[in-house]
Amino acid sequence: MDRIRLGLVLHPTRDVSEVVTIIAGWASRHGKSLAVRVEDRHRVPATVEPLPADEVAVACDALISIGGDGTMLGALRSAVRDPKPVLGVHLGRLGFLVEVEPPDLPAALDRLAAKDFTVERHSCLVCDVCGDDVVAFNDVALVRQPGSGFVTATLGVDGQRYGYYRCDALVVSTPTGSTAYSYAAGGPLVSPASDAVVVTPSAPMAGISRAVVLSPDERIRLELAPDSAPVAVEMDGLVIRDAATEGAVEVTYRRDAGLVVRLDPRRYQERNQLKLSLLDLPLLPEQLRELLPEGLREQLNRRELPPPR
Repeated sequence: MDRIRLGLVLHPTRDVSEVVTIIAGWASRHGKSLAVRVEDRHRVPATVEPLPADEVAVACDALISIGGDGTMLGALRSAVRDPKPVLGVHLGRLGFLVEVEPPDLPAALDRLAAKDFTVERHSCLVCDVCGDDVVAFNDVALVRQPGSGFVTATLGVDGQRYGYYRCDALVVSTPTGSTAYSYAAGGPLVSPASDAVVVTPSAPMAGISRAVVLSPDERIRLELAPDSAPVAVEMDGLVIRDAATEGAVEVTYRRDAGLVVRLDPRRYQERNQLKLSLLDLPLLPEQLRELLPEGLREQLNRRELPPPR
């Protein structure tokens, strides 16, 4: 990466100015250029080139995601047609994808420019949602509207109908997404090194009541039944269709759709193992901090944590 351009993907609401200033200063010292989508031009220095949102990933050699896991997922989706390495800078709370803390950013950028990193490959779900094509790196979910009844849908695999669901929500996840909505609904934790698709009902009332793990080579179809309540369709937590009363979601699995930069894979895995162990502990955030390894706790203490939402 002699003459590289880095694309900035910003959290939509958090104050990212401190991190952006660090990156802009590094880029100026090293003769690198930066780009950001036009909608975010007011949040970055004038030296950062604004580009149409769908051109940032195409025009850049790598992306820097500034935020939490949601921002990281957005960066991966933006580059799904031409995957680029994505470096995650942590401004969230319990993120599983992001690795770099703001104080460590200059050294991380040096390693990114020198290609001194490994790439963690992520798969995604390619979904036909009632005729609209979308991709999800975590999950796609059919969610009931409060007070409107239940999600009622049939499950089809490779054209064969296997049964039906009647539940509050129906979540289809990748291995990466198995720690998110699917896990909260009672689904299994799936190794990110595996290839699988998990279908998990939340609060099932009838029909299939347990998570189903399917092959990545099988095509999944979830079709709303005539008596289903209106449902929202979410992709990685974003609502893409609201109050749907008919139609189907077809899901296929795509390998190596996203490239995540890893600087210290072993340390990253150890940190995530700790986070997974904390998910089932009913403790307050300040109590959880006392359970962290000293080095990680010191890193957290060096920066101001965002207020709880």
